[in-house]
Amino acid sequence: MAYVDGFVVPVPKQNIERYKEMSTICGKIWREFGALEFRECMGDDVKPGKWTSFPQSVNLEEGEVVFFSWIVYESRAKRDEINDKVMNDPRMAEWMKPEAMPFDGKRMIWGGFEMVVDM
Repeated sequence: MAYVDGFVVPVPKQNIERYKEMSTICGKIWREFGALEFRECMGDDVKPGKWTSFPQSVNLEEGEVVFFSWIVYESRAKRDEINDKVMNDPRMAEWMKPEAMPFDGKRMIWGGFEMVVDM
């Protein structure tokens, strides 16, 4: 069964177009190296919760929108192999600099997940 990297990111509204540009470039690189899917989704119906929520998870500030994103791989081993290639690709160098990121990378949440249901 597939393996998924998931992300939740706070993006300032004035940086949405730059974020989409970055995601398009990065997505092409991930796909080139073998990722099966690369998805970026902007919050549309994402309300703050009483105890937990997507906005709370990234300490969403006024003027920001939360993005929920994922990358699908064939397996954990393929994910590790692909991510190693992506992180060492010179096309990624500019996007890896904190000052070049169109979001606050310190508030980004990510993790790897083994898919257990796929319908």
